[in-house]
Amino acid sequence: MQRRRNNNKRAAVAVVLAASVLLGSGIVAPDAGKAVHAANATTTQAPAASSTSSSSSGAPLMSAGLSTNFEPFFTQTLAEWTKKNYANATSTYRITGADFSSQSHQLAQAGSYQGKDRVLLWKSDRENWVEYKVRVDKEGLYQFNLQYYPYSATQESQLNRRPVMLAVTIDGNYPFREARAVPFRRLFKDDLPVKRDEKGDDIRPRSLGVERWIDEPFRDSANAYNDPLKWYLSAGEHTIRLSGSEAIAISQITLSPPETYVDYKTYASKLPSGQAASAKTISIQAEEMTTKNDAAIQMAVDKDALSMPEAGKHETFNTVGGTRWQTGGQTITWSFNVPESGRYQISMRSKQNTISNMSSFRTIAIDGKVPFQELTAYQFHYDPNWKGVTLSDAEAKPYEFYFEKGDHTLTMTATTGPFQPIIIESEVATSQLRELTAELKALTGNVVDKNRTWKITEDFPELPKRLETIRDQMKVMADDMLKANGIRENVAQILLNAVKDIESYLRYPNEIPYYMDDISSLQTKIGAIRETLIKAPLLLDQIHIVPVGTNPPKMEANFLQKTKTGILNFFRSFSKKEDLTDLEEGSLNVWVNRGRDWVNLLQELSNEMFTPQTGIKVKVSLLPDENLLIYANAAGISPDIALGQPQDKSIDFAMRNALYDLSKFPDFKQVSDQFAPGALLPFYYNKGYYALPEQQSFKVLFYRKDILERLNLKIPDTWDDVYNMLPTLQQNGYNFYVPPTDFITFVYQNRAEFFTKDGMSTALNSPESFQGFKQWTDLFNIYDLDKGNPNFYEHFRRGNMPIGVADYNTYVTMSAAAPELTGWWGIAPLPGIKNSSGVVERWSSGGQTTGFIYESSEKKDAAWQFLKWLVSADVQARYGNDLESFNGITFRWNTANIEAFTKLPWPRDDMKVILEQWKWYKEMPNPPGAYFVGRELNNAWNRTVVDGMNYRESLEEAIVNIDREMVRKEQEFGFVAPDGTVLHTLDLPQVTKPWEGVDRFVPK
Repeated sequence: MQRRRNNNKRAAVAVVLAASVLLGSGIVAPDAGKAVHAANATTTQAPAASSTSSSSSGAPLMSAGLSTNFEPFFTQTLAEWTKKNYANATSTYRITGADFSSQSHQLAQAGSYQGKDRVLLWKSDRENWVEYKVRVDKEGLYQFNLQYYPYSATQESQLNRRPVMLAVTIDGNYPFREARAVPFRRLFKDDLPVKRDEKGDDIRPRSLGVERWIDEPFRDSANAYNDPLKWYLSAGEHTIRLSGSEAIAISQITLSPPETYVDYKTYASKLPSGQAASAKTISIQAEEMTTKNDAAIQMAVDKDALSMPEAGKHETFNTVGGTRWQTGGQTITWSFNVPESGRYQISMRSKQNTISNMSSFRTIAIDGKVPFQELTAYQFHYDPNWKGVTLSDAEAKPYEFYFEKGDHTLTMTATTGPFQPIIIESEVATSQLRELTAELKALTGNVVDKNRTWKITEDFPELPKRLETIRDQMKVMADDMLKANGIRENVAQILLNAVKDIESYLRYPNEIPYYMDDISSLQTKIGAIRETLIKAPLLLDQIHIVPVGTNPPKMEANFLQKTKTGILNFFRSFSKKEDLTDLEEGSLNVWVNRGRDWVNLLQELSNEMFTPQTGIKVKVSLLPDENLLIYANAAGISPDIALGQPQDKSIDFAMRNALYDLSKFPDFKQVSDQFAPGALLPFYYNKGYYALPEQQSFKVLFYRKDILERLNLKIPDTWDDVYNMLPTLQQNGYNFYVPPTDFITFVYQNRAEFFTKDGMSTALNSPESFQGFKQWTDLFNIYDLDKGNPNFYEHFRRGNMPIGVADYNTYVTMSAAAPELTGWWGIAPLPGIKNSSGVVERWSSGGQTTGFIYESSEKKDAAWQFLKWLVSADVQARYGNDLESFNGITFRWNTANIEAFTKLPWPRDDMKVILEQWKWYKEMPNPPGAYFVGRELNNAWNRTVVDGMNYRESLEEAIVNIDREMVRKEQEFGFVAPDGTVLHTLDLPQVTKPWEGVDRFVPK
């Protein structure tokens, strides 16, 4: 404990050296910059930067809430309180939920709920707050507890599986950074017993909500500390503000002395001496959880010889956890009955093999309480094999527990507490490296010129000193990492390698500018350390409550058992679980071009929801390659429905009479109205619609808050704003990013179309089209945007391109894989062109995946029932929430159904930005020969930008080639006679106005 405090103090000193540190939370309390309602609140605080800004007016970044003055981490604040000799409180205060003093939006009211009176019913549906006043008689450090019930007033809130996140201020201030995001988790249980499919494989059980009052201490969102958060209150009256955007019922807030834990020696000295002589070992199947506080915690299949129940040739859920139980704060509770009072030991069959040589830690509680200090962060060492672990001290002497006869619970919570000092130090080091890199780029003009001679030691003597400070910090981090983990692993090695690299730069200080790119890459490497340290995976098979004096069951397979099982599993791997040619006669056959996780979940939802509702049996099969659809169609073995297909695939089949026209169904209009009109354009052919969208990507503007703020630049609202900011960016070694292939945005924003209304030829010969093409190519010819196709994510992360246009994939990648930039980037609507009415038109596309029904299907009505069920708002929301809760943010489901989109866990400000852009969503239609448009426009771009041809001549050449190909395909499919006579036209739908259907879904 003393070592950890020393580490925290070192980290706190390092923070002073950094001009800014990363914001670890995306929760920002609304109106935090206003004076609190309490009469005694004399200080105010400007709101910190949220993860986004939806400003579309070109306002300065500072007005969007940007600030580099973030609070210190809790451990640093606690170190300061310790220096000031603030002691733990000795009194307890209770605040009734209904006794709030003020609120922001009149969404809270007093009432009765689930058996309790005088409860605060906080029907929150937007960012708002409530305040409580409390008077304490004596100053001290308090632990806050909340007695709460996740309020389920609407169907949407019942689908919500995320924790209720509250920001907490005391007298208008956040005492530490973690106060911006305090989680209050929901409880779940699996729907047991596990059901099996017709092949004998287990079907993943649904996670059911456990409805009951919960009493939990205020903790940080990542459970990065072994103990609950502490809060300093001076003597007198204080105002506690809780801010959030989700519904919750609050019965009571308790302010009490912080929990303290004795060591095992003290705990053991007070245990009764009774032995459970006749008792037998109590064995618990780990996958049979009583409760869990995160639906992402899931059962898993293991084929080891001793994993119980034995999996054999089937997919049997016989373990729990692994990477599904690795996030700090994820908790599992098991119940068990003790037949005889006495002393027991706890053993468990565990496997911790995910991250090489890295330990995982768990907080272990008995009957809801951690019995002694050593169990606040119990270490599970890395091992590639299953191990039998008995809870023991450092000398491998088992801990003993006394259980009275009767029912008990065992709770294990993932924690990264021992690694938190290193996480803080890595964020400080990353911040220092980020600033140093920015200054080097400004110094060098972002050009590494080894022919230039520098006099760093004379002209910039502080530069080597700052590198020395960073090097020393990394030495401390490597030492702390070794002490926390016990053995050297990859993180410590990265740090030691970084130390060697910096020492090599310092050997010749005048050459430091030559290593600008290497120093920039160090920022990425050190920033990635956090991503490793915040994961604590652990797989469990069985837990044994063993009477003292009794040997635990065998938990590790011997060589012969491993060999036998390995051979059996090898031969079982050759048995075919699925065969696309095996179409089930009585079932609706659905082929999905996605990964196994997506396919399995869809099958489970079909079995759980669709089949019971309709009586239609569904077989969902994985389609490993979309091109197999062509061969299957030729062989006459097409499914009824294909899902996960590229948006152009449907028309390729429709033109060959392979798909059914969905508009023939009487309720097609009602179903299609759920989607943006511009999203349906690629599915229209010959007066019919042949697909519906499942997923829909989007393009938005990404920007680095720290760099734009330093350059005093605004978020651009129009392309004129972009042109105005480019000189400042480029003079400082930066640039703006636009994908070189993004012609759709510029054609549509200039009010041009790709095809004539009859769909028989291209419309790119209009003045508006020439203007759009010129604008597109001028960005690269005149404004010097990067003419290559760089990896924007990498350049954005490093800071070379601090602003640019990118899509959904970049959003997810930044959210999941760039932890060092948390709080330092945001999104905004695309720049557009202001029309005569003063409206900025932001037309753009995004790309979609689709589902369609085959003409050869004998179950067209059943297929339509399934397809419209699948794309409905409730099912899409359920599917998306389940995907993400099971697998994390990298599985974020970008549904094309706008109502379902608003029910997924998008940050509120990000959702506003994306919905604003959604109004202007418009894809290119797909008449015969349309595939030539992209090819020819990219050729025209190359002629203009690379070869220097006049833009008008280049586009005219493309128009001739496109028209020629369209005529050829129209003749092939019977629209034009061989002599050129038009037999009949396509008559394309026209989308000229933004989709007003978005407005009702925009958060207020």
